[in-house]
Amino acid sequence: MTTQDLARLIRQSDVPGRGALPFLGALTLARARVHEFCGSARRTLALMAARGTKGPVLWIRPGWMPERLFPEGVVAFIEPGRLLFATPRRPEDLLWCVEEALRCAATPLVVAELPEPPGLTPVRRLQLAAETGAREGHQVPTGLILTPGEGGAQGVESRWRLAPRHRSGQSGWQLDLLRARSGPPACWNLRASAGLETDRRAEEAGGDGRRAGFTLARMPATAETGPGEAKARDAVARQQR
Repeated sequence: MTTQDLARLIRQSDVPGRGALPFLGALTLARARVHEFCGSARRTLALMAARGTKGPVLWIRPGWMPERLFPEGVVAFIEPGRLLFATPRRPEDLLWCVEEALRCAATPLVVAELPEPPGLTPVRRLQLAAETGAREGHQVPTGLILTPGEGGAQGVESRWRLAPRHRSGQSGWQLDLLRARSGPPACWNLRASAGLETDRRAEEAGGDGRRAGFTLARMPATAETGPGEAKARDAVARQQR
């Protein structure tokens, strides 16, 4: 199956009439839905997804966590001024903020850093909030929850993992689709173009959002990760369907 074939399968899960969020050129994310990003480079993956949106991006993170996005690391992916931060101080307020942000649909993308994968009921509430925002808001929101390790939130539309695979002089990652409602697991070698920030500025000046500044190369299931990790990835995907 080619990358284009997989992209068509993933698009089949998009809500009719709401389009899809351009994601790394050949791929898309279903809008009005909540997706999970995991892996050590999950924040980078969220910034990559933000390139396919216009306007502000709401980034919600626990106020008690010391990690912060560094503007110099953000600028190659999106304009740092597009990021709006919310830092709830109580654990019980974290998912509430995500839910309300999706429901009001004030921004096209809501990113939430979570200390652990949420349960099925909270995720269903987030999905319903995104649907409500799409119906009643001024735009169609998309939710991204960033979870540590291998993730594992139940009820998400899709689960993606990004891990760094940098080489001398070139930024690169391994992108794994661990779960999707309408597509099988898959793996790509992802490379950033030399002019990543230039491409981003061109997109913002009037591009179509699909000149992503990245190249995707489909990898065999056992490439780089080895058969053990490929089998584990497939097992996780089967369990969550």
